[in-house]
Amino acid sequence: MTPSQLLLTTTASAGTLSLLAFLYLANKKNMLHWLPAYFTGLFRKTLNNENPKHIIFCFVDHYEPRWGGVSDMDVERRRVKEWEEKYPDMAHRFVDADGFHPKHSFFFPAEEYEAEHLEVLRRICSQGLGEIEIHLHHDDDTAENLANCLTSFASELHERFGALSVDPRTGELRYAFIHGNWVLDNSGQDGRWCGVNNEITVLRDTGCYADFTFPSAPHPSQPQQINSLYYATDDPALPKSHNRGVPLRVDRPSSGDLMMITGPLTLNWRRRKMGLLPRIENADIRSSNPPTNDRVDAWVNAHIHVEGRPEWVFIKVHTHGAPEREAAMLLGEPIRKMHSYLRDHYNDGGKHALHYVSSREMYNIAKAAEAGNSGNPNDYRDFVLPKPHFRPASSAEVKMTKNSTSEESQPR
Repeated sequence: MTPSQLLLTTTASAGTLSLLAFLYLANKKNMLHWLPAYFTGLFRKTLNNENPKHIIFCFVDHYEPRWGGVSDMDVERRRVKEWEEKYPDMAHRFVDADGFHPKHSFFFPAEEYEAEHLEVLRRICSQGLGEIEIHLHHDDDTAENLANCLTSFASELHERFGALSVDPRTGELRYAFIHGNWVLDNSGQDGRWCGVNNEITVLRDTGCYADFTFPSAPHPSQPQQINSLYYATDDPALPKSHNRGVPLRVDRPSSGDLMMITGPLTLNWRRRKMGLLPRIENADIRSSNPPTNDRVDAWVNAHIHVEGRPEWVFIKVHTHGAPEREAAMLLGEPIRKMHSYLRDHYNDGGKHALHYVSSREMYNIAKAAEAGNSGNPNDYRDFVLPKPHFRPASSAEVKMTKNSTSEESQPR
């Protein structure tokens, strides 16, 4: 064998081994069913470089004060209080193109209802720093019980805290939803942590305006459809009806039962295992995977948009913000670096404009795009659903929040 032939053989063998390693990882990480959509999406990017790109940034939180099986009310109180003391200071350091500070959408678990925790979150949100939505963990449930749970919790959030939007056309309470354990519409492989095959129908009928659960990769509940805003149509007899759906498109009427607003799911080729295999980028922000600059770029490059409105880029990231280790990251230097990078690279007043939004505002802007609107998405934050009427924070509450922060943490 000549040196050239040996080199070709060695290169081919290395390529084969790399491919086999990638396929092994893909199977292990439950990637095979969504990888075709990922690779197809690489060839469908239609971002118009002649127009400013509007970055519509939404931060959703599976906010669980009892995370980790905590049964100590004092621990729960400390976790929630830390957010009241530190989040306003962090958020006030940054503004978007419209003058808004970062907004946090707190998806609070219905099964962990605690009025005093929600009262703290109300005080945070009443300062324009976020909104409260519905999260739920359930198991072996029925459609009837699920509907009762959702409607009663929605009523409590509205009547006691003014936390939910009221549809001006119907007077109906509207809410966003995140499914605990990822298994929306009974999509768990073992049948656990849901039990309701017609969950999407129940959500629709109880006022849910959109689901914000996904991406869940590498969890097997991850839908096949990725990096998309789409409508799911329920098959009441089968689970995981949201696996595929109809994408939102400009000037096309809505269809299906529930809008799915998904966050970025891609492969980060800048971060490779063994220097070879790309890591899954699933928009999950946690202390073990902080929001680095390359991750922010990956979210933007996923280019989630309403078809026909490519200059409006939707980024939804998620976290579990209540535990101490996660809160330290989300309220400290790592998250400040993320917002600084967003400001410096995606809010330059020319090529990019950054818009911090709540989950409700993201839904409204998506509906505005679907209706054919263009221009500045800031004009459509309340396009369909108005903002909730939180009782405003009193001057004493605002003063208490300000006094609880140290001089070192005051805005610069």
